[in-house]
Amino acid sequence: MASEEKEGDDTTVVSAAGDLAARVVSTATQDIGSFIRAQRESAQVSLRQLALSAGVSNPYLSQIERGLRKPSAEVLSQIAKGLRVSSEVLYVQAGLLEERPHSPIIDAVHGDDSITERQKQVLLEIYYSFRRENETGTPTLRSEINHETTSGVHT
Repeated sequence: MASEEKEGDDTTVVSAAGDLAARVVSTATQDIGSFIRAQRESAQVSLRQLALSAGVSNPYLSQIERGLRKPSAEVLSQIAKGLRVSSEVLYVQAGLLEERPHSPIIDAVHGDDSITERQKQVLLEIYYSFRRENETGTPTLRSEINHETTSGVHT
């Protein structure tokens, strides 16, 4: 009898954990949908216009906005293009990426509509690599050259 109670307790715990996970996923899905709707309304873009530019059907986009469907990363990327926002913003909002620290440079790159998403990604990768170098104290080639020319040492 005790083993039956133990087994029942385990089932209850697993069931509760499954319910919690389902609620978290449901909340995240509603959050990304609400966020997309808010961005669309703020940009004064109709549901039909965004669906057309994102390459999805009106009903599917409506279901995403109402939290009934969870969009894939690819669909989020297409929606981001239609909204003229960074894909990263939607990925973070959907819980697919962790939010990175903000800086004026990062915000400027994300806000520049004259370059593609791929170009933004490359620029930010370079920027992050410079920041990592500076955090570790590893000198860059430019700083080594500057030191040599200012100290009069030439190799």
